[in-house]
Amino acid sequence: MSFSHSTCHSEPFASRHSEHSEESRPFATSQGDRLKNKKLRIIPLGGLGEVGKNMMVLEYADDIVVIDAGLMFPSEEMLGVDLLIPDINYLLQRKQNLRGIIITHGHEDHIGALPYVLSQLNLPIYATKLAGRLISAELKQRGVKGRARINVVHAGSRIRLGNFTVEFFPVCHSIPDSMGLIIHTPVGMVVHSGDFKLDYTPVIGEATDLNQLAWLGRKGVLLLLSDSTYVELSGYTPSEKVVSDTLDHIMMEASGRVIVTTFSSLISRIQQVIDVAAKHGRRVFITGRSMEEIVKVAAEMGYLVIPPDVLCRSDELKHLPHNRVVILTTGSQGEPTSALVRMANRDHRQIQIVPGDTVVMSATPVPGNEALVNKTIDSLFRQGANVIYEKLSQVHVHGHGSQEELKLLFNLVKPKFFVPIHGEYRHLSLHARLTRSLGMPEDNIFVLEDGDILELGQETGRIVGKVPIGNVYVNGLVTGELDSTMLRDRKLLSRDGIVVVTLAIDAQRGKLVGRPCIITRGFVDAGESQTLIEKSQDVVVATLNHDRKHSFGPGRLSQVSNLEAKVRNSLTKFLYEQTHRRPIIIPIIMEV
Repeated sequence: MSFSHSTCHSEPFASRHSEHSEESRPFATSQGDRLKNKKLRIIPLGGLGEVGKNMMVLEYADDIVVIDAGLMFPSEEMLGVDLLIPDINYLLQRKQNLRGIIITHGHEDHIGALPYVLSQLNLPIYATKLAGRLISAELKQRGVKGRARINVVHAGSRIRLGNFTVEFFPVCHSIPDSMGLIIHTPVGMVVHSGDFKLDYTPVIGEATDLNQLAWLGRKGVLLLLSDSTYVELSGYTPSEKVVSDTLDHIMMEASGRVIVTTFSSLISRIQQVIDVAAKHGRRVFITGRSMEEIVKVAAEMGYLVIPPDVLCRSDELKHLPHNRVVILTTGSQGEPTSALVRMANRDHRQIQIVPGDTVVMSATPVPGNEALVNKTIDSLFRQGANVIYEKLSQVHVHGHGSQEELKLLFNLVKPKFFVPIHGEYRHLSLHARLTRSLGMPEDNIFVLEDGDILELGQETGRIVGKVPIGNVYVNGLVTGELDSTMLRDRKLLSRDGIVVVTLAIDAQRGKLVGRPCIITRGFVDAGESQTLIEKSQDVVVATLNHDRKHSFGPGRLSQVSNLEAKVRNSLTKFLYEQTHRRPIIIPIIMEV
C-alpha cells in the first residue's frame, strides 16, 4: 500500500481558466479525427435506484474510469447479509481498459467496497488526504495488503487517465475534503457534483466552489451528474452553525451529563461538540471504537482542533461531577453493539444512564433503522434520561442539498444533458422533474438505473442497452451474488424453522429399518413437539408403504432424490394442516 503525490498537479486559478490553457483543448487534432465517431458511455454500477454502493463508470474508446466504490447496508429481509457491494463483472471483463478509481469523499457508501474491488482489480486510487487515510484503514481492517496505490489529490488537482482529464473542486458535505469532479472528455465536459450542499459558513472545510461552477457554465458543460438524496425537501439545507447554537443551549441548560451521539464520520459535528463543551467548562469523553478511531485520525491530520485538557480518560471520568461531563459516542443508528445501545441496555462497562442525563441524538435515522433508533430512545427514557432528537429540536442538519440548492447548481452549470444520481428511483424522478421546471428539455434528461448504458455525443444522447447487474453480498468472509433461493430459505428458517427427517434403509432388502428419526429447530415448542413428531413419523412410514415401488434394492440408490421429494411433499402437507406453518424439511436417507 502506497501513497503518492506524483501523478497529479495543480495550477493557479487564472491559469486553469485561461482560454488557451491545455484543459480547454486537451486533445490533439489527430486524436480528435481518430475518435470523431466515438461516444461517451455513462454506466452506473451502483447508487442509482438505491441509497448506497455508489459506483459510476465513464467509458470512452479503450479507456474506463470509475468514480467511487461504496457499500450499502442490507434491508431487513436480507437475513444474514452483512453488506452489499456493486457487481463489477463489467469491469473484470475489461481489466485492460481500466485507468483508475476516483474517490469523491470518505464515506462508506463511496469507499466501503474498495477492499473487495481491489482484491480482484489492481488499480490506482485517486483520493483526498482524509479519504486516503480512511481507505488505508479500511483496507488494513479487511486484510487487503500490497494492492492499493493511493494517489493524494486536492482541490485544483488534475489527473490524466487515458482520454479523460479529471479536475477536482471543493464541495461542502458532512465530511471534510469532499470533492466534485470536472471530467474533460473528447465529447465534452462532464460535471459530477459528488455529495454536496451549499453552506456558506461551514464548521470545517471549504464551501462549495460556486465561482468555478459558474465559470464552467459559461464555457459549456455537456453533462451534469447531480446528487439527488434530499430532492424531496423544499428550500435550503440549514447551516451547521444552527446545530452549534442548539448544542450551546442544551449544555447551558443541562444539570447533569450531556451524552451526544452522531455519525463517527461527521467530523464537523464532533468539532462542534468539543467547542461547545470547552465553552461551558466540560470535559469530553469519547466512547465507541469507530468514534475513537476517527477522532484520533482527524486530530492527527489537523481536521479536528482539540483544546488542551478537554478530552478526558476513563479513569478521570468517574471523578468528575456530572455537570462537567460530555460523552461523545457511537450509536446514532441504534446499532446493537454500539456504545449508546450498550448504555441503553445497561451493559456498558464504564457508563450507566442515570436520571439527570441529557442524551442528544444528533443524526437522522437511515431508512430501515427507525425501529432500532426508537427502541434505543424508549430505553433511555425509561432510565430517566432526557432524550433530545430531531423531531424535538434542531440537533442535526444533513449533508445534502435541498431543492433550492439543486436548482442553483443546475442554473450555474447550464448542462446540455442531465442525469440525476445518488438516490432511490423516486429521488431521481423528482430531480428530473425539478430540472424540467427550470426549462431542461425532456429528451435531454436521463433517469438511469444500475446497469443502464447511456451513450452521449456532442449533440445527442440515448440509452442503448443494459449491463447485467446482480446484488453482490458480503456474508462474513464470503462474497457472492445474492441468490433469491438462499434468501427465501433464510426467511423460512427465521419464521417457521427446520425439520430434519432421517431414514435408515436396509441396503439388501430395501426396507425401512425402525421408525424415522425427526428433529425440529425453531418450529414448535417442547410442549407440543412430541405428539406432532410421532404423528409425523406415521406420515413418513405411510408414505413409504404406499410407494413400495421405490423401495431399495441393490444398486437402486439412484431413486434417493425421488424418495426424498415424496417424503418432503407429504410431510409439508401434513405439517401445514396441523400448524399452518411451512418449515424447511430436509430428508436424509442412509443405507445400512
